[in-house]
Amino acid sequence: MARRRALTVCSRPGCPNLTQSGRCPSCRQDAEQQRGTARQRGYDTEHEQRFRRAVLARDPVCVICHAAPSVHADHHPIDRRTLTANGHDPNDPAHGRGTCAPCHSAETARHQPGGWNR
Repeated sequence: MARRRALTVCSRPGCPNLTQSGRCPSCRQDAEQQRGTARQRGYDTEHEQRFRRAVLARDPVCVICHAAPSVHADHHPIDRRTLTANGHDPNDPAHGRGTCAPCHSAETARHQPGGWNR
């Protein structure tokens, strides 16, 4: 017989729902709707063709760990939303760095709103 995990309270502040881990399904759905689709967040063909390709060509090895191949073009030191709000071109490769998947996930969790440390 498989062991069951104990239920915990949803990780969203103020939500009393019980879940197996993290956010309850309702809070998870709300967060995804607020986040918007990739296209709504500005990740379109121009981003793919101009920003991502140029950043990965310039930084073929992760600029954080210097050990793994870059697979993500990360906006750094200013995030895409701030660049757009300040009137800068977020698809300019000068605003990016190449990172491996584990480093990109860790940086996103650490620095973006809604990350694990917020």
